[in-house]
Amino acid sequence: MEMTATGTQQQFPCKNCGANLQFAPGTTSLQCPYCGAMNEIAPAGVTEAVEELDLSANLSEEDLHEQITVRCATCGAETTLAPNVTAGRCPFCGGGIVAQGSSKKSIKPKSLLPFRVTQDEACASFRTWIGSLWFAPSELRRRADRAQIAGVYIPCWTYDCGTTTDYTGERGDDYWDTQTYTTRENGRSVTRKRQVRRTRWWPASGTVSNDFDDVLVLASRSLPGGYAEALEPWDLKDLVPYRDEYLSGFVAESYQIGLPEGFEVAKQIMDGPIRATVARDIGGDHQRIHSLDTRYFNVTFKHALLPVWISAYRFHDKTFRFLVNARTGEVQGERPYSWIKITLTVLAVVAFIAIVMMFASQR
Repeated sequence: MEMTATGTQQQFPCKNCGANLQFAPGTTSLQCPYCGAMNEIAPAGVTEAVEELDLSANLSEEDLHEQITVRCATCGAETTLAPNVTAGRCPFCGGGIVAQGSSKKSIKPKSLLPFRVTQDEACASFRTWIGSLWFAPSELRRRADRAQIAGVYIPCWTYDCGTTTDYTGERGDDYWDTQTYTTRENGRSVTRKRQVRRTRWWPASGTVSNDFDDVLVLASRSLPGGYAEALEPWDLKDLVPYRDEYLSGFVAESYQIGLPEGFEVAKQIMDGPIRATVARDIGGDHQRIHSLDTRYFNVTFKHALLPVWISAYRFHDKTFRFLVNARTGEVQGERPYSWIKITLTVLAVVAFIAIVMMFASQR
């Protein structure tokens, strides 16, 4: 397939009419938005694979690339614009963007998950989601019919490593003790016995090992906290080698969380499973962990792109975002509330209770 480049972007002309092709979600083809022709993406070669890179090694020039990005002045997101496009809207906040690009050297994405959920399916999910919201402003429901949803590839890091952790703590073993107590029965003071559970604590220490595979850290600061994580899980086992064809027709965000910072976040994610392993090693009925000293080795990483459908809309000067995992269809979103509807509902409930009490008092 012939392709042409504009800056760091590539265009893929249709073999029938010459228009720029776009990747068709749920397929392995590029589709012409004008004549509908399908152009199959050539399969990955035998030498192409989703590669893990050594975190401690110096990255080669092959692992880096010069990338031209545009920065949104409103939310700070750094994304790409389509070839020959000089203005657009930021998919993360809906603000206007004028193409004043900057070039920077960054780590190449080596893999991605192609879009599977189509734009029509994402729009239908958006309308269904808004229709299910209690106390949503009426204007929001009207906007659902004319909402614009953009497809964005979100950057992420995945980390593999082994860990060895030295720990100190305490092991708690339960036992039952007979307790004598005094109570009153029929106006008399009587003595009774009961079984009380108590815990004996013993010092504990040791060393445990863990292996981690594909610890996922989103490298974006543009998505609302908590909502992006709620789009998980991602089918990372289905990552494919990066191809420019998969990005045609979509926006790709540059990573805002660097590789070392991402690994610090990964350490926080790994802390939970490490503590669970320590607790099992301590044993007993209860565990207290006083100290952990963890060493990380054989650390490798992948830089991958994840597909998300985003609708960013402004309501009363505040930005709200609706997200769809473009692999699974999982929906997450921020929503405004209509305080008029909430107030009217509260007043209606209060009035109903008052009427019920009034009729009850007349009986």
